This record gives sequence, C-alpha cells and structure tokens, in this order.
Amino acid sequence: MLILLPPSETKRAGGTGRSLSLEQLRFPALTDARRALIEDVVTLSQDPDAAIAALKLGPKQHGEVETNRGLWQSPTMPALDRYTGVLFDALDPATLGAEARSFAGRHLVIHAALLGPIGALDPIPSYRLSHDSRVPGRPLKRHWRAVVEVALGTEPGLVLDLRSEAYVGLGPAPSGSRFLRVLTEGQGGTRRALNHFNKQAKGRFTRALLQAGVAFSDVGELLDWAASAGFQLERQPDTTDLALVV
Repeated sequence: MLILLPPSETKRAGGTGRSLSLEQLRFPALTDARRALIEDVVTLSQDPDAAIAALKLGPKQHGEVETNRGLWQSPTMPALDRYTGVLFDALDPATLGAEARSFAGRHLVIHAALLGPIGALDPIPSYRLSHDSRVPGRPLKRHWRAVVEVALGTEPGLVLDLRSEAYVGLGPAPSGSRFLRVLTEGQGGTRRALNHFNKQAKGRFTRALLQAGVAFSDVGELLDWAASAGFQLERQPDTTDLALVV
C-alpha cells in the first residue's frame, strides 16, 4: 500500500542531518531529474529579483531566495517533520509512535515540487518551490509528469492518492489508484467539496492510517477499517474515487 500526500508551502527551518544526498531518497530513477531541477533552482537564486518573481514571493518571504541558494549545503531532516501547515499539523508527526513512523517510512510518500515523490522519512533540506513556480527553461509539468508516472507505476498494491489535483498534474498515480476527495454534507443530503478544511481532514485520516499500521491490499479492506475507526469513507458513484465525508 502507498499513501500519497501533497507537500506544504510552509516548512521548518534547520535540521540535524547532513546535507542533501539524492542517493538517500526513495525512487532512485528520479535522481537525474532531481539534480537537474535543483541546479536550476540554485542558479535562479543567484538573481534575487528573478527568483522572487518566479517563486511568487511576498515581501516577507524574500529570505526563501537564500534558502534555495543553499540547497546543497543546508542541513536536512525527515520530510515528514520538515513540512508544516494545516495537513501536517493535523497529522502531528512529532507525537507519532515508533511503529507508526516506521510504517510511514515504508508506505507514506510526499510529492514535492522540487524533488518529486519522496519517502516520508527521506532527509531533505528546507526549500521553496511550488507546483506553479516558474523555473526558467524548465516547466515543472513537462519536467516531472512522465518520469513521476513511471516511478509511481512501479509501486505494487493499493495506492491511495490524497494529493491536490495540482500535484496530480506533476505526475499521475498508477492506473487503479484511488483518489480521495473530502466532502461535507449539508441540509437535504447535498454534498460539496471542502477547501481549507479538507487538508485538516486528510491529515487526521493519514494519522489514523499510520497508527493502524495496516497495509490494506484492496479498497474493501480499507472501507471496512475506516468504518470501524469512525470515518465515513465511501466509493464515489461512476468513478474510482473515494469520498471522505466530514
């Protein structure tokens, strides 16, 4: 089983690990693509004005240019601990037990714009790059889509895709994967998609999956577990998608 998460714009600074080693990251077939993009981002950071425009940085975010300039030298920490924001605050990695973190290391993947899909415990530096950043000469969709699709296609078993559609655009999950939508039910049974709070729901659901520590082999097993764990998880009619109703 593979659980796919989006990254977060916000990240913890610092780290206690050594500098970035691409050979330590999951999906080694992406190593060349990772190196090429990192080199371009580091080069872009030599021109602060161009970097600010390409990364769409506000006045209080200009320090991110320096962060990108030091990508090869900066200390690292596990990806699961690097990201902050609504989803990762709800997932609350710092309070996960050792078994749940070990399960995350085997079954949880975070799709980073800079590095492509990475393992939850892969050591990464702080960085600034989003799915819609404009790296000169290297459109991110064109750079990532084909190689990520191949890399994810090597994963056996059930793939549960909790990414945003923007990150799906950087590399689709394998055929047969299940895309998770977060819905809320209003009066009269009408349902609508959540925006901000869908991240919180995904974080809580992922935390529960990690704590359960079960690599579900099919959707039926996942649905049965979700019901027993207090989640309203349903198949979406006329599609392979799943709906988490909150």
